Amino acid sequence: MGIVEEAHNVKVTGSGEQVIVLAHGFGTDQSVWKHLVPHLVDDYRVVLYDNMGAGTTNPDYFDFNRYTTLEGYALDLLAILEELQIDSCILVGHSVSAMIGAIASISRPDLFTKLVMISGSPRYLNDVDYYGGFEQEELDQLFEAMRSNYKAWCSGFAPLAVGGDMDSVAVQEFSRTLFNMRPDIALSVAQTIFQSDMRQILSLVSVPCHIIQSVKDLAVPVVISEYLHQNLLADSVVEVMSSDGHLPQLSSPDIVIPVLLRHIRYNIAS
Repeated sequence: MGIVEEAHNVKVTGSGEQVIVLAHGFGTDQSVWKHLVPHLVDDYRVVLYDNMGAGTTNPDYFDFNRYTTLEGYALDLLAILEELQIDSCILVGHSVSAMIGAIASISRPDLFTKLVMISGSPRYLNDVDYYGGFEQEELDQLFEAMRSNYKAWCSGFAPLAVGGDMDSVAVQEFSRTLFNMRPDIALSVAQTIFQSDMRQILSLVSVPCHIIQSVKDLAVPVVISEYLHQNLLADSVVEVMSSDGHLPQLSSPDIVIPVLLRHIRYNIAS
């Protein structure tokens, strides 16, 4: 196993000609895909990995300068593909990894046949003529809460992000992976993500994009899916699901897995 693979806990499973790469979002790790993977392994070669900073990665490897922008994560993704000698894949990116995949695809469009984006947003902050869902004051309060008592913040944030029943297995699971992150790293990652603005790169994305979103999501207003659809250069298609929450593949697999499989298997009609 190579250095990059080891650092990101890369796992390759399944059999098939086509490669699918599953990339998780903030506060989770590759375990967030546990309901999807069994449906893929018979037909695809599936690559799972952890973003640097996830609780499952070595905190000593987290470079605070490299990860002040999403480009650092995109370079990691490209390094993983290079080390595994993958020359073509479908990327399924959740939350911030939808944008990380978009960045990676701009520099190496040849590596991606399509991007499947779940709960992705190019900007979380409201702006003139743009509704991202958050005011700066709200984000400042969120960061302060993380700073002052990380464990308490995790307990409060997890049910809000996941949605639905506060005692659900999905909430417990997200609480666990969130709390596994080192607090200073979690704060740094959250600041990078929530303060990011990727709107200007959308017009550079040439790889087909499948935009999938919950009808109700604390972090990503439903209008964002249409914003992505309108502003991406590439062909794109939108599907808004009846699911609730920012991690629907974990909390509502019965709704989400069939939708994901359909978008993985079928291309946008040209």
